[in-house]
Amino acid sequence: MNFGTTEMLVVLAIVVLLFGARRIPDLMRGFGEGIRSFKEGMREGPGNTQASPPTPPVNAAPPASAAQEKK
Repeated sequence: MNFGTTEMLVVLAIVVLLFGARRIPDLMRGFGEGIRSFKEGMREGPGNTQASPPTPPVNAAPPASAAQEKK
């Protein structure tokens, strides 16, 4: 599927209408940072990643001993 000039202009007009001209540079900056981050991650490779220690589960209720101390 090939996009011509007309289709690209229509897409650009829709983006400007949806996001506004002021927010487009911020969106493109974020997009560029995401690509840079992805490339850095690909350069590091799967062998260089270090596993982080697992985080303990978060309990919704305080432990029973803490609840009894408040009484």
